[in-house]
Amino acid sequence: MRVLVARQDNIGDVLLAGPAVRAVAARADEVVLLCGPRGRAAADMLPGVDRVVEWCAPWIDPDHVAVEKAAVDRVVRELRGFDRALILTSFHQSPLPLALLLRLAGTPWIGGICEDYPGSLLDLRHPDTDVPEPLRMLALAEDAGFPSPADTRLRVREPLPDTDHLTGGPAYVVVHPGTSVPARAWPPERCAEAVRLLRAAGHRVVVTGHGDEKELTAFVAGEDGLDLGGRTSLPELASVLAGASAVVAGNTGPAHLAAAVDTPVVSLFAPTVPAARWAPFGVPLALLGDQQAPCKDSRARECPVDGHPCLASVSADEVAAAVEILASVEEVPTR
Repeated sequence: MRVLVARQDNIGDVLLAGPAVRAVAARADEVVLLCGPRGRAAADMLPGVDRVVEWCAPWIDPDHVAVEKAAVDRVVRELRGFDRALILTSFHQSPLPLALLLRLAGTPWIGGICEDYPGSLLDLRHPDTDVPEPLRMLALAEDAGFPSPADTRLRVREPLPDTDHLTGGPAYVVVHPGTSVPARAWPPERCAEAVRLLRAAGHRVVVTGHGDEKELTAFVAGEDGLDLGGRTSLPELASVLAGASAVVAGNTGPAHLAAAVDTPVVSLFAPTVPAARWAPFGVPLALLGDQQAPCKDSRARECPVDGHPCLASVSADEVAAAVEILASVEEVPTR
């Protein structure tokens, strides 16, 4: 049985799909993951994936993506030959555009979570549920005949690369100040203050970030942190996070990557999307940020409220205290 699993958005979204992918892989002969360019690096790291198909879907990507007949024809050809397809989406996304392309490719059975009437596009129309995103996707897989694995935590392929030459060895705290969505970022000044407080408390502090965030990571690291901004691939970042006693991050892909390597997370979570669905899953967690702020459930990309109160209200002292608690946690719960 050849199964296509689709998750077409960002790195964190793809990582959250990992438990559902493993459930499918346990019963399928081949699992192909369809992803977008923003999630490709994570797709290559998921256990259970035999092959990756990358395509930028115009109804998923937040930037303007032209709809070109040649590109659609090309992806339809690439999607031929599957026995089943599971379309994994966020609550605000529809599986129906991709289901239409899969029907054109001849896919005989398609399942997705869908509140809209699907006509003949879906064979399994699974209801939406207000649960953590990995469990939501696992429920679809289970309804499709792929039982949940015993371990439902996030996972990445191992072994990870050795990054001791970058970090100086394990037992440090990671501060990841960047986010792909500005409304989800803790103010840089607070990040820098947290680095100073953590260093004063005796922690080595490693500051991580994308290559486009080097100016930010240099500012946050200052004289007290080790700046690794732009110096790691995604597998190397996973290794850096795995060596940490705790990770401080916003609602962004590296927070989910930390969860995938069993590292506790201090989550600076803006309530633009619900934490009940999107907080780091399956690891010890300190959730900080005003979850009742006016931006709640707005899905805003730029903060719609003057002063960014949902996260600006969080002090560096609160973050440092949360790190002290999480860094002492030895057991990682299974959910």
